[in-house]
Amino acid sequence: MLLRSADFRITGVVQGVFFRKHVVAEATRLDLVGWVANAPDGSVVGSVQGREDAIVEMKGWLRHVGSPKSRIEDATFENERVIPSLDFSAFAVRRAAP
Repeated sequence: MLLRSADFRITGVVQGVFFRKHVVAEATRLDLVGWVANAPDGSVVGSVQGREDAIVEMKGWLRHVGSPKSRIEDATFENERVIPSLDFSAFAVRRAAP
């Protein structure tokens, strides 16, 4: 099984609309691990790890779905790479972006 990792930044109306809660739910549904946090600039950032097909599906979800009250303007992905093993055991909300 090929494991991948990707960092993301989502901009638009994504804070104060339960976006992080929905990210956790979708990542959990897809059996992905990682984290999500609000950034000081109003965006939401995070890192996701898991099966390649699930990462592709999550990227689409982050680009086009989000939470019911969010309005996604842009989704960028960086540091996409194959990884030998997962760095996290679950998907969690972090209080602040690292």
